[in-house]
Amino acid sequence: MEASTETAIRREIAIAASPETVWEFLVDPEKATRWMGQSASLDARPGGEYHVQVLSGNVARGEFVEVDRPHRLVWTWGWEEESASSVAPGSSTIEVELEPTDEGTLLRFVHSGFSNAEETQKHAHGWDHYLPRLETAAAGGDPGRDTWLDGMT
Repeated sequence: MEASTETAIRREIAIAASPETVWEFLVDPEKATRWMGQSASLDARPGGEYHVQVLSGNVARGEFVEVDRPHRLVWTWGWEEESASSVAPGSSTIEVELEPTDEGTLLRFVHSGFSNAEETQKHAHGWDHYLPRLETAAAGGDPGRDTWLDGMT
């Protein structure tokens, strides 16, 4: 995994599944919560809602901006007031590109728009926890119970 810049997180992961399969783990609420979150409401169309209760008391909210199935997905991101983050709903942006490879899919992930390095690092820590879970789930494996549900580490 790559290092974070001051206001953006960039990651690339190889997933042993087709872009179409990986796509479903980003937009289907049931599949999305296999790797991140306790519940989700996802309306994957421009202007559609992105709403995921990641952990108890921590709800990520935004809206889908760009939907190019199964190649590119862009949505805004932030946390509802009850959450521990100062990143407001819709104030940052996540871009995901899915590129087919001989082995499956190369997922390129960028989360940008943070106002300070501290929030960037907090979110980098979170994505470094959740993206490997996505890799496992999309490839047909079981990422297991999210240990963060028992208390974030």
